Amino acid sequence: MQSVFQRANVSSPVLIIALLVFNIMYTSGQQIKPSASGYAPVNGIKVYYEVYGDGRPLVLLHGAFMTIESNWGQLIPELSKTRKVIAIEFQGHGHTPYSDRKMSQATLASDVEGVMDYLKIDSADVVGYSMGGAVAYKFAIQSPKRLRKLVIISSTYKSSGWLPEVNNSLKALKPEYFVNGPLKDGYDAVAPDKTKWTKFVDQMIVFAGQSFDFGDANIAKISAPVLIISGDNDGLDKVELMKTYQLLGGGVSADLGTMPKSHLAVVPSQGHISLMMQTKTIFGYLDDFLK
Repeated sequence: MQSVFQRANVSSPVLIIALLVFNIMYTSGQQIKPSASGYAPVNGIKVYYEVYGDGRPLVLLHGAFMTIESNWGQLIPELSKTRKVIAIEFQGHGHTPYSDRKMSQATLASDVEGVMDYLKIDSADVVGYSMGGAVAYKFAIQSPKRLRKLVIISSTYKSSGWLPEVNNSLKALKPEYFVNGPLKDGYDAVAPDKTKWTKFVDQMIVFAGQSFDFGDANIAKISAPVLIISGDNDGLDKVELMKTYQLLGGGVSADLGTMPKSHLAVVPSQGHISLMMQTKTIFGYLDDFLK
């Protein structure tokens, strides 16, 4: 069986290779079992969730093509020691069935609120990585009363927040990059209907290629404290990232005033994928901010 590295030429999107590497690195997954799991009927689909621990609710939103285990498996054991962790799998991802429903950040954010309703959670801290970070931004805009604190890891609220080469890679995705490999193996391991892989890939390619912008004014209206975590070379445009932080009240001289309630952490020598492998670093930032 050819690997994606053998099939792909030098012009193939680097994001796909990075996602495959991430999936391989995290095959060990979490070492604890959820205290509860199941499906929440929301917006015409069934969304899979897992619950760990006790305490203040903390919602985790994964990246594209990922699952609860592949994205959060190393962090859940630590986070659940002091928090009630609710991890969600988006439409078509992991245990959540494929649906022909058009995917958008707004719809997925509405799904998150629906799961909270189903679990009778009035408000929660929300952490989103990559695709999940964009959904988390949209959740903050759509459901501000349901949000306590927001953590965005290597993500943005608009397409122009990524470097041009990232956007070009997303627009160049092709179904043949997904024919075989760890991503499909992961899908086959947990998907309720393995025959939907091709349709799911096609749907995700359309979703990834769509430009989006939630609006600077809407970001500036987010009243909840926000922690932004970024790798210094994770594909985000750092000029745009600083503008985002300023919209949230940051980028000031705290010595001449007050420390902003929102925080920015840029982790050195990290890319989009390697950043999430820095479990101790990410947990340290989360733990300090969410206390």
